[in-house]
Amino acid sequence: MPGPNIAQIAIDFVVLLFSLTVHEMAHAWTADRLGDPTARILGRVTLNPIAHADPIGTVLFPLVAMFTRAPLIGWAKPVPVDIRRLRHHERDYVLVAAAGPASNVLMAMGAALILAVMPISPLILGEPNASAPLAAFLTSMVRLNVFLAIFNLLPIPPLDGGNVLSGLLPRALARTFDRIRPYGVILLYAIILTNAFVYLVLIPSRFLIDLLL
Repeated sequence: MPGPNIAQIAIDFVVLLFSLTVHEMAHAWTADRLGDPTARILGRVTLNPIAHADPIGTVLFPLVAMFTRAPLIGWAKPVPVDIRRLRHHERDYVLVAAAGPASNVLMAMGAALILAVMPISPLILGEPNASAPLAAFLTSMVRLNVFLAIFNLLPIPPLDGGNVLSGLLPRALARTFDRIRPYGVILLYAIILTNAFVYLVLIPSRFLIDLLL
């Protein structure tokens, strides 16, 4: 059995770190633009990954998953949002929650577009193939960002999809839906550890990746 591909793991880790950073900055920037400066005051409107990194979710879990070839699950520190300071509370909170997955979709589409127009040079004897590392990086950008977008759009709080759904539901239904919030992590583990993860995340991700690549 071949060992881990260290070069690919390094590329995937850099892509994941960058993608999670952009994801969280998108939340922070959107909240600030819509009236809540909490995240900006805390220094979260930045592309500095240190401001967003979570030691467990951004470093440990992703590296373990990459080396063991398990499904890649990663997260960054949540961006604090004070819904009371948003100009239109419910509507703007939906926009803030949706900004993260939207940033992942845009990154995946951008990387796929570059791949589509970028010439991939064949390997010539004695000459380095300069385009191959870039192609590997962009392919990883597509794969990981599609996966992050699909996973985060699961309608389970505290994921972004759960927050979007909560903001779209009528208030009475939203209050009922929010009662599952304390059990959201348990529900996520139940999905990840069963075939539900395959049908809800992996199959839709593979379909979209195939379309983009």
